[in-house]
Amino acid sequence: MSQYRPPLSDIRFLLQHVFDIDAHSRATGASLDLDTALAIAEEAGRLASDRIDPINRAGDVHGARWKDGEVSTAPGFADAWRAFREGGWSALRFPEEYGGQGLPMAISAVVDEMWHAASISFALCPMLTNGAAEALLTAASDTLKATYLEKLVSGAWTGTMNLTEPQAGSDLAAVKTRALAQADGSYRIHGQKIFITYGEHDMAENIIHLVLARTPDAPAGVKGISLFVVPKFLVGTDGRLGARNDVRCASIEHKLGIHGSPTAVMLFGEHEGAIGYLVGEENRGLETMFIMMNEARFAVGLQGLAISERAYQHALAYARERVQGKALGEDGSQGTSILRHPDVRRMLLGMRSHIDAMRALAVYVAMQKDIAHAPDNDAGERDAAQRRMEFLVPIVKGWFTENAQHITSDALQVFGGMGFIEETGAAQYLRDARILTIYEGTTAIQANDLVGRKTLRDDGATAAALLDAIETDARRLEAVDGRAAASLRAALAQSCAALRAALLWMRETQATDARAVYAGAVPYLECWGLLCGGWMHARRLLAATTLADAGTLPDASAMSAGYFAEHALSRIPGLAASIMSGASFALHFPDSAW
Repeated sequence: MSQYRPPLSDIRFLLQHVFDIDAHSRATGASLDLDTALAIAEEAGRLASDRIDPINRAGDVHGARWKDGEVSTAPGFADAWRAFREGGWSALRFPEEYGGQGLPMAISAVVDEMWHAASISFALCPMLTNGAAEALLTAASDTLKATYLEKLVSGAWTGTMNLTEPQAGSDLAAVKTRALAQADGSYRIHGQKIFITYGEHDMAENIIHLVLARTPDAPAGVKGISLFVVPKFLVGTDGRLGARNDVRCASIEHKLGIHGSPTAVMLFGEHEGAIGYLVGEENRGLETMFIMMNEARFAVGLQGLAISERAYQHALAYARERVQGKALGEDGSQGTSILRHPDVRRMLLGMRSHIDAMRALAVYVAMQKDIAHAPDNDAGERDAAQRRMEFLVPIVKGWFTENAQHITSDALQVFGGMGFIEETGAAQYLRDARILTIYEGTTAIQANDLVGRKTLRDDGATAAALLDAIETDARRLEAVDGRAAASLRAALAQSCAALRAALLWMRETQATDARAVYAGAVPYLECWGLLCGGWMHARRLLAATTLADAGTLPDASAMSAGYFAEHALSRIPGLAASIMSGASFALHFPDSAW
């Protein structure tokens, strides 16, 4: 079992040379400089490797346990959460008025990756808590903010997101949980929710559930959904915990992976009704919940990056040590481990090049959120950053998590037969990663969102502006010598042209054959993921060429970029063709022949 090593050198490269965190902080009004950012990352990496990584195996093998409505987490989880809280890590990006540190999302993103890499099962708890806090910050009344936010930000209490019901699945229009108004302004909640991450556990003194429900006179469909805060323990006006609310965990699921994270079936209002409080306006709950969902979707994308990094590190360590066979065309003078075998090198560099692209894109998207929420920025600048961030979130969620399927599989392949043995740990990455393309919206849901809400709603304007930006950076590669820069420049130009053609076809076809457009939604998302990955490689390569004294970094960046250009970007023209012409067979295959 290899120990997780935080990717601090790459984080430094990104924050110092690719994106310039000092300039970003000045532009967004954040009181942060590079040295402080790197110190935060280093300290976070220490906690990740020293306290969270050691519990990862226990989370997988022991898992969370349910008994009589109570859930006990795996050995070490509660202690790790205590260390997490005491270090102030749950408060990084939240406003100081609620006990937060007010740091940029760009720093939170690189830190969150480390938590997820050390243990996805553990990191799911702060991930959902962050989303709950964001939703309350955006839409809750001052009273609700004063009651719940400081405790959520500190990690004393944790948060959940309660959307899914047995009959509803991803179709939130079918939600049936009821909310009955009371004379004191509260509501009584009755219903069942499933797949609730950390719906019950023993790590915090209270759990704050955000619950979608319907009032009696609500209109049908998603327009009739409201959002409520439903605490596990009621909170008095003095902030002290009171009686247990009418909320119970009926069971937890037995899953393929993420065993350390309890996935609960929650029952609200078995008796007199669970007491809840309206967040925002009635019948507008889905709008607020989407804030939490977008937070979670970006975070799940980070999970895809994180588990990919962890699997890559483990496979690389094994490849360096494992001696088997003689490398083709070599005499052994460069080493005799399987790292010298051509296909092992292909797999490892494929992992590395995608991880390099994903981490850079994650930081870029986080920076767009910082810009969008900087109060002193020009309104037009904030609006443009918000649109770009919203466009890229489904790409981060969908493409990163699909990459994780391939990377964890290739990591297991590097191990050979030993990868199929649980004791090596490689299989856990594959199992843990499998849920990532499913929860918080499947890849198809992300792709449909990218097509409908993010592309066609503004007639492709945001997409076209992003293509313009990518082409501008691609042209900057003309000043960089070497095959990698030439390959990347050519591949980006060809890819942008292919995607522009697909975008034009989608705009022209949507009115007459929308099903054909959406049949190509997932390839469309994949095209964007690959293209944005290539774009990030361009920015990395441009930064690396300025580092004359950086040892092997420029060479490694060039090799990673060149591989991505010739092995990943080369797929875009074929995917674009399938978007425009591949739908008819899928849509018209006779039902009687299935």
